[in-house]
Amino acid sequence: MKELFSPRIALVGNPNCGKTALFNRLTGARQKVANYAGVTIERKEGKFRSDTGRYWHVLDLPGTYSLHAITPDEKITQEVVTGLRHDEAMPDAVVCVVDATNLRRGLKVVFELIALGQPLVLAVNMMDIAKKRNIHIDIAALSHALNIPVVETIAVDPKGVDALLTELESLAQELIPEANNKTHTLSAQSPEQVQDQVNAILLNCVTQVNDAASDSAANLSFRLDNWVLNPVIGPIIFAVLMFLVFQAVFAWAQLPMDLIKAGVDGAGSMLEAALQPGVLQGLLVKGVIGGAGSVLVFLPQIVILFFFILIMEDSGYLPRAAFLLDRIMGKVGLSGRAFIPLLSSFACAIPGIMATRTIQNPRDRLVTIMIAPLMTCSARLPVYALIIAAFIPDQTVLGILNLQGLVLFILYLAGIASAMLVAFVLKKKWGTNTSQQPLMLELPDYRLPNIRNLLLGLWERIKIFTTRVGTIILALMILLWFLSSFPGAPEGAIQPAIYYSIAGHLGRLLEYLFAPIGFNWQICIALVPGLAAREVAVAALGTVYALSQSGEELSRSLEPLIAHSWSLPTALSLLAWYVFAPQCIATLSVVKRETNTIRYPLLMAAYLFGLAYVASFLTFNISSFLIGR
Repeated sequence: MKELFSPRIALVGNPNCGKTALFNRLTGARQKVANYAGVTIERKEGKFRSDTGRYWHVLDLPGTYSLHAITPDEKITQEVVTGLRHDEAMPDAVVCVVDATNLRRGLKVVFELIALGQPLVLAVNMMDIAKKRNIHIDIAALSHALNIPVVETIAVDPKGVDALLTELESLAQELIPEANNKTHTLSAQSPEQVQDQVNAILLNCVTQVNDAASDSAANLSFRLDNWVLNPVIGPIIFAVLMFLVFQAVFAWAQLPMDLIKAGVDGAGSMLEAALQPGVLQGLLVKGVIGGAGSVLVFLPQIVILFFFILIMEDSGYLPRAAFLLDRIMGKVGLSGRAFIPLLSSFACAIPGIMATRTIQNPRDRLVTIMIAPLMTCSARLPVYALIIAAFIPDQTVLGILNLQGLVLFILYLAGIASAMLVAFVLKKKWGTNTSQQPLMLELPDYRLPNIRNLLLGLWERIKIFTTRVGTIILALMILLWFLSSFPGAPEGAIQPAIYYSIAGHLGRLLEYLFAPIGFNWQICIALVPGLAAREVAVAALGTVYALSQSGEELSRSLEPLIAHSWSLPTALSLLAWYVFAPQCIATLSVVKRETNTIRYPLLMAAYLFGLAYVASFLTFNISSFLIGR
C-alpha cells in the first residue's frame, strides 16, 4: 500500500483569535515546544492523524497583525510563510485563523497571504460566540469573494474542527511535496487598498441583527471594563488579584510540596539502606536524589503561578492590566506592554525575557529585558523561605499582619522598585525619551478560560521545568557533590572533610571577597551553583552544612543549623543579596540570543552583581551597627 503524503501546515492569525486553541484541538498532547534557532521565541509543532490515515504536521506560528513585521515574533511568521527562514521548511499549506466576531481585523492578513500564492484555507473561528451575538457570516459568499476555501471552526468544541479536517483532506489531494518550497514576495498593496477590499467583503458577507440578548452579550466586556479599567477601582482590583495569586502560591502549594518532599526523602532512605556506604551511595543519595529532589519540590509553586497567569491571559484580563500600569510604567519611560513580560518574570526571568518580543520599540524591549531579572522569580522563594523561617519570628504586627509575610512582601517590593529605578536610569543613559508614550493595544472580549487549553498549557510548563531539573540542575548537583567530597581530609585532620575539598578551597578563597558583607566560606560555596540555577542554593547549603557538621549537629535540620551558625546581620545581608543576585547562566544565555550580542548579558551580570554587593554591604554594616553582630 502506497504511503500517504504527510503535509506540513502552518497556522497563522492575529493574537487572541483562538489559533493556539485550534492547534491544541488538532494535535492534543502530540506536540513539542522548543525555540527557533538563534532566537528565543516559542515554537510549537505537533502532529495528528486524520480519518484517512494521513499524518499532518502542524506548526503554530506567533500571532501577527500583518506580514509586514514590526516585532521579533511577527518577523518569525513573515520569514516562515515567505520561505526566508532557512532553519524552517516552507509549509505545504497555510491555515489562516480569524475571529468570527472581529472579521475586519483578521482579513488584512488573509489578503497578504492570498497575495503570496500559497495553498490557503481560511478558518473562521469562534463561530459559536458570533452566533450568540447574532453575527451571521455567509461562508459560501466569503469563499467566493476571496476565491479560497473557507470553513467554520469552534476550537473549544471536539466537533468544531470537522469541517476544517475535511477541507484539509481535499486540499492534500492537490498538494505536491516540496512544490511550494520557494520564496514568496509580500504584497505591495497600500493599507487604503486593503481596507477598501475588506469593507466590500464585510458588506456582502456579514450581517448582524441587534436584539436585547446580543446587545447584552456584546456590551458585557464594556460593562466590566467600566470597573476593571477605572483609574481608582481598577488598580484596587488588580492589587487584590495579585495578592490572592501570591497567597495561593504559598497556601495551595504546601500540601503537594510536602508530598513530593516525603517521596524524595523516602526514595533516598530506601536507596541508602540498599547500598553499602561509599562513593556510589553518596553520589546517588546526596547528588542525584537529594539534588534533583530538592528542586523538584518547588514544582507546585511554579504550576500554581502559571495557572493564574494562563487564566488571566485566556480570560482577556492581562491586556487590561497592561493598560492599568501604563501610566505608572510611563513615568520611567516604559509602556504598558512591558507589564506582561515583567509579570512572567515572577515565575522565571526566561519566559519574561521571551515575552518581550511583543514590544515594538527596540529600546523599550531592551530595557525590559535588562530589568526582568529584578522581578522576584520563584527560584528565590526557597532561599527567602529558609532564611525568614530561621531568623524572623512568626508573630503578628499591627494586630493583623504576619511579620514573616511582611518581610517577604518587602523583598518583592524591593525588587519591583529597583526594576523601575534601573529602567529610568537606562532610559536616561541611552538617551531615549522618558515621556510616556500612548499605548496602542487591542482589548479582546472577556471569555471563560477553556479547561482543556489550560491543562495543556500547564502540562507544557511541567515538562519544561522537569526537563531542566533532570538535566542542568541534576548535573550541577552531581558536580557540587564531587567538588565537596574530594580529595578528602588528610590523616589527623581536625576540620570536616569538605573543608579540604576542592569546594572548600574555593569557598575560603571567595571568603576574602565576601567577608565585608558577612558571608562565610560555606555561604560562598553555595553561591557558586546558584549562578547556574538559583533554586539549588538551598540544597547546596544543606549539602555544605551537612558535610561541615559532626555529632549531634548532623541530626538538625537546615534552619536551626544556619540560625546557630549565622548572625542576624549575615542573614539580612543574604536576603538583600538575593533581591539583586546576579542572574543565572541560563538567563544570561537567553539574553545573548535575544540581543544577538555578548555585550548586554555581560552588562546585566555586572550591574546585578554591583547592586547585590552594595545592598548587602549596606544591610550588613548598618544592621551590625544597630543590633550588633
